[in-house]
Amino acid sequence: MKWMIVTDSSCDLKELETESDEIGFDTVPFIMNVDDREFVDDPELEVPKMVDAMEASAKSHSACPSPSAWEAAFRKADNIIAMTISGRLSGSYNSAVVGKNMAMEEEPGKRIEVIDSLSTGPKLVLMAQQALRQIQAGTSFENVCASCRNLAESAKTIFTLSSFHNLVQNGRVSKVAGFVAGKLGIRVIGVGSPEGEIKLKDLLRGEQRTMKKILREMEENGYDGSEMAISHCMNEGMAQRMKEMILQRWENAKVQILPTRGLDSYYAERSGLIICYPVARA
Repeated sequence: MKWMIVTDSSCDLKELETESDEIGFDTVPFIMNVDDREFVDDPELEVPKMVDAMEASAKSHSACPSPSAWEAAFRKADNIIAMTISGRLSGSYNSAVVGKNMAMEEEPGKRIEVIDSLSTGPKLVLMAQQALRQIQAGTSFENVCASCRNLAESAKTIFTLSSFHNLVQNGRVSKVAGFVAGKLGIRVIGVGSPEGEIKLKDLLRGEQRTMKKILREMEENGYDGSEMAISHCMNEGMAQRMKEMILQRWENAKVQILPTRGLDSYYAERSGLIICYPVARA
């Protein structure tokens, strides 16, 4: 195969319609360990069962893809664009780089680019879709990579969760946030920093106030109605209502909604929303 777009399973796409045998898409799975059960984040994973199990569990953790898993994906094409969850949140980026080096040792003629998305979920969706469009348009390997890096650095991520249990348990946010989230109907709003870290911004009671705050944040950051994505963990209703509010403000906005896969479901937990939207770079 000539081209391959590869992501880890923090990308909420299970498939990418390439319309060509020359372009492939693959995801390398995370693994969630909940008590003595292992949930592999492949297309067959039943997310509701995993969420039920982790809510009943006192202890769980996630494991990033191994270098050998990345290497196996990299062997499938001559030109590979790989995208990972933020390197500040996971070892997946470093693992992919090691996998790249392993593959290049065997086949030095390959071209492999590993890009840190500086985020998760919907940002990788937008990056993979953009890469596909550009490859189909005949864009050079170097320019496809540059475009994806630009999107990774410029697009904004904002999320709202009602539980931070797994983020706290795995050391991603403070215990204070974990205690407050979910109490008395409070939702936490957070953003992805330019460095790819999680930053908490607001505590709000109620879904409507939360969505209005997200809308204001998008407006202040300069969202202009370009293609964006909303991922949700078993909360399609709120995702649809968020989309409707966005369309009321930007009537020509292109908004896609996706259910979170395993890794993002593990950290967003039940009812969480993760939103990614592009903004013009200064």
